[in-house]
Amino acid sequence: MKYYRLFTLLVLAGTLACSGEKKEKQVEEEGIETVLPDETNEVTVMTLKSTDFNHELISNGKLSARHFVDLKFESAEPIAKIYVKNGDRVTKGQKLAELSTFRLVNKTAQAKDALERAKLELQDVLIGQGYKLEDSAKVPSATMQLVRIKSGYDQALIAYQLAEFEQKNATLTAPFDGIVANLFSKELNTASISEAFCSIIDTRTLEASFTVLESELPLIQKGDRVQVSPFALSNVVVEGRISEVNPLVDENGMVQVKAAVADKGKLFEGMNVRVSIHRSLGNQLVIPKSAVVLRSGKQVVFKLDETKTKASWVYVHTNLENANSYTIANSEGEGLKEGDIIITSGNINLAHEAPVKIVESL
Repeated sequence: MKYYRLFTLLVLAGTLACSGEKKEKQVEEEGIETVLPDETNEVTVMTLKSTDFNHELISNGKLSARHFVDLKFESAEPIAKIYVKNGDRVTKGQKLAELSTFRLVNKTAQAKDALERAKLELQDVLIGQGYKLEDSAKVPSATMQLVRIKSGYDQALIAYQLAEFEQKNATLTAPFDGIVANLFSKELNTASISEAFCSIIDTRTLEASFTVLESELPLIQKGDRVQVSPFALSNVVVEGRISEVNPLVDENGMVQVKAAVADKGKLFEGMNVRVSIHRSLGNQLVIPKSAVVLRSGKQVVFKLDETKTKASWVYVHTNLENANSYTIANSEGEGLKEGDIIITSGNINLAHEAPVKIVESL
């Protein structure tokens, strides 16, 4: 009876072991099928060919206007009238503001009267020297200089010219077409002769100032196309051209560059911007960035075989790049050539000689 129970336990143990092995084997097979499904990968492809490549450099900069002026009054008189406000667009010669001119008109009249009296005194001194005023051209220069000083004529003339200048500049006008900025003064308050009354900015002459690395200098030149986008207005992109390159490398290895920008009415002086520099480098073998994947830390591009049903990888070395493309360095010796059909998407999990199905050709 004892031996019979022992035999029964051994049989049950063997049955359970076999069942466990079957389940383990079944689970393992299911796992393999999950990791390596027997499916054809769907991919998009393009034919590799030489195209014009636009190299792109990215930098940050700031906008400034080439025509920017601070306007000041010449006299500390009450502001009689202000005709504009911040943000107003003005034209050359347009009246901006004017001072009370009562004191200025009287000062000019007094200076003119003093000049007339000095002129009479000058005539008396000339007569004393044996000359007439109408014969002043015949008077020796040394004698005439002495007479002008003695009569006070020169001093009176300077005072009159200054008074006339202050009266004329009691009215501020726009020196060029632009936009009014930094206007904070109020009517009836005394104008300051040390601080600017307002600024005029010509937004048609905006420039983006930015820096590039010394090593990037060979890749840019005057006239190259740029795109400028303000950080505050990410949906605004304006075109421009490099207008100057400062021929000096600073202590940080940077070079100052400026680009003239065509404003669309949304840019302001002092804006922080992102500058993208484009330059055509001629025909190159160009591939999309999506075509390049990493395998064991190396750059790989998949291309189709002659049957267009299998993908084989090719090691590549990328050279220059822009926002969406690479150029291929020494591609002919590395297995890629013009006319090859390369995979541009669906290549993330591809293996060498994996079956593929083309769903789109670019």
